[in-house]
Amino acid sequence: HKYREKDEQGKMSGGPMYYMENALNMKWLAVLFSIAVIVSSFGSGNMPQINNIAAGLNETFGIEPLLTGAVLAVLLFLVIIGGVTRIVHFTEAVVPTMALIYVVGALGVIFYNIENIGPSFMMIFDDIFTGTAATGGFLGASMAFALDRGVNRGLYSNEAGQGSAPIAHAAAKAHEPVSEGMVSILEPFIDTIIICTLTGLVILASGAWTTKYENDFQRSDFDVIEGVYSDQNPADVARLFAHLDPNNSDNLNEFTGTIDVVNGIPTKGNYTIINARSVAEDVHVSLEGEDFTGTLSITEGVLDEESKVTIAGKSLLHSVRLTTQAFTTGYFGEFGKYIVSIGLLLFAFSTAVAWSYYGDRATTYLLGSKFVMPYRVVYVLAFFVASFADTTIIWNIALVTVVAMTIPNLFAILLLHRDMKQTVKEYWQGFYEEHPDQKKK
Repeated sequence: HKYREKDEQGKMSGGPMYYMENALNMKWLAVLFSIAVIVSSFGSGNMPQINNIAAGLNETFGIEPLLTGAVLAVLLFLVIIGGVTRIVHFTEAVVPTMALIYVVGALGVIFYNIENIGPSFMMIFDDIFTGTAATGGFLGASMAFALDRGVNRGLYSNEAGQGSAPIAHAAAKAHEPVSEGMVSILEPFIDTIIICTLTGLVILASGAWTTKYENDFQRSDFDVIEGVYSDQNPADVARLFAHLDPNNSDNLNEFTGTIDVVNGIPTKGNYTIINARSVAEDVHVSLEGEDFTGTLSITEGVLDEESKVTIAGKSLLHSVRLTTQAFTTGYFGEFGKYIVSIGLLLFAFSTAVAWSYYGDRATTYLLGSKFVMPYRVVYVLAFFVASFADTTIIWNIALVTVVAMTIPNLFAILLLHRDMKQTVKEYWQGFYEEHPDQKKK
């Protein structure tokens, strides 16, 4: 905010790239960060959002992801074509509605399962340094796995230190950077401390995280190992837990060979199908909506990439599908999944809208405002394509792009710590001079 500038169209532009250049005289770092912003606008703010929306609407209403992507891509273009003014009007109308719907739905589940809230908190604190043992259909998770997922999802959720929020706040009409900074502090608190805590309690208290549901298996969650294992056998569970631990070198052998399928049902053999950290049950295979009869080729536990079949069955869920199921266990019953879908639609779409602005400010910094429109067109096209892409792959892309922005921004913040301290000091001095009655006694 302090080092923002006006572009050639008279619009205010700011963010880390401007304080990297204007305050630190590090043009190279500003360029590096701007490139990271553009990449992250796709990998973090664009693709995961529509992917989650499409999955949620498909889970709840049976709407094909392709149709969801096409309709929302058109709406996205209509919103972002209007620039920052239309983006602000859209988000200020949508975000409060989204938050209210989601909080009401979450509280409905939490109070319905109130007897599980205490044990849920105990589980959170007990498993901080030990990981989570296998329970129900869940094969367990090591501390390293939980820490990796927790930190990644936390950074992705609140964007703290990523440098995206300063780009938006630079467009604010506030004259004092400190006052605008205090407003921005509310964002991670509301997003992470309130919304994410409610979501975590809903998932834990409902028991949905250990329950297997019918679903289509995604290839990145799908694994076939040699041998027949059961999650009802403690010895088998221990071996499967060790196999899923990325730090364990004594893994089970991945299956390589063929599996015969008759009328959609895989024949029994010396193999076990794992999906989403659980032993898959009632597996069936289809091709273009019809029961498949033929042979599946598996190499090192992975289905042949050329295979066009859909594999489904009962397994654990993750991401939006897990949250959707958890929300059906409260006072709202099956209507709970509509709350998730509607809330997710509003939240994720508004996030994609906001990130389009971050990307076009970075594009303006690097190439000038004339390249903003081509950027927006590509942004909308990527939004459409991601609606039917693999969820896990999309999340992996998002996590990489978060790091790409965060590292250069944190480096710049560390170098600017004295500047920030002095700016805050001057702000409060001016504030107390203007409002002497507010000064601490």
